[in-house]
Amino acid sequence: MSAISSHAQIVGSPDAPALSLLWRSEDDTAAFARRLAAAPELRQACIELHGELGAGKTSFVRHLLRALGVAGRIKSPTYAVVEPHQTPDGLAVSHFDFYRFTDPREWEDAGLRDLFAAPGLKLSEWPDKAAGLLPAPDLALRLTVRDDGARAVRVSAHTPRGRRLLTELGA
Repeated sequence: MSAISSHAQIVGSPDAPALSLLWRSEDDTAAFARRLAAAPELRQACIELHGELGAGKTSFVRHLLRALGVAGRIKSPTYAVVEPHQTPDGLAVSHFDFYRFTDPREWEDAGLRDLFAAPGLKLSEWPDKAAGLLPAPDLALRLTVRDDGARAVRVSAHTPRGRRLLTELGA
């Protein structure tokens, strides 16, 4: 894993720091997931994952859950909208995938408001499909597949917790 740069946004709010990374392999993805899993602030964070199909969002979530100690099969919540997990030390993790989310009534019917209000880590793929319903993310990861297959990743902080997470990651 190599850092391309670490700086505040040039355009926009000066209090929205970001970290730019390059994941050349699954090993780089796993290494970043381990670093993030070690950050105490992660336990109550909301993290959004942005990127096209195949960008590596679910792969990153799997690496992060493994780094947190989750065992067994980790499947994508594409059809279920949410997959709950629990770490060995009792941390509740909710993995959301809003790719097929089309009706805001699903938000209430599925109890998603309650899940986001509950303690624990929330990971959301395709958050744009639930725009206006999700809380502000602490961190947003934007994954872009490069021509060489590597992933360019921009990690931006949107809350004080997100800024502390970036600091813990060395940004």
